[in-house]
Amino acid sequence: MQRSERGIQAAMFLSRWLLAPFLLGLFCCLILLIYRFFADLYGLAIQLPNLGWHDLVVGVLSLIDIALTANLVLIVIFSGYENFICKIEVKERSDWPEALIDVDFGALKQKLLGSIVVIAAVDALAWYLDLEKYTDTSKLGWAIAFPLMLVAAMLLLAVADRLGRHTDKSRE
Repeated sequence: MQRSERGIQAAMFLSRWLLAPFLLGLFCCLILLIYRFFADLYGLAIQLPNLGWHDLVVGVLSLIDIALTANLVLIVIFSGYENFICKIEVKERSDWPEALIDVDFGALKQKLLGSIVVIAAVDALAWYLDLEKYTDTSKLGWAIAFPLMLVAAMLLLAVADRLGRHTDKSRE
């Protein structure tokens, strides 16, 4: 291999570290989500004496949305680090959850889409529970169709991954 080729390959290999600032930025987003969660929780607690159960449930669903979004960000941070920057040694980190440090690209797609489906479903449920506040109920159809579309995409990806693994095993 020529020296220039090796230099290009080395530069490309080292470029993976350019992802680190993005992952650190996502870490900062987690801090923002924590702030938003507790600000919303405080606002919900302050309004509690004047809230009906319906409004309380919608407020709790909003908090669940924030928590699920934080989980999604955490999955992206760990899988991005593990898959593109540096392998995390499980033996050295026995106390870390396996779901965070052993995420291949296929599992990442499933986890991301699954998280997005749940977030969208929680949003649709909150929207449905607040239906009387909205005059245009046609948006509810879109609020329900969006998570269903993601579920269909997730199922298609799962089938494609399974077929891909089956093809890989048959070649061995």
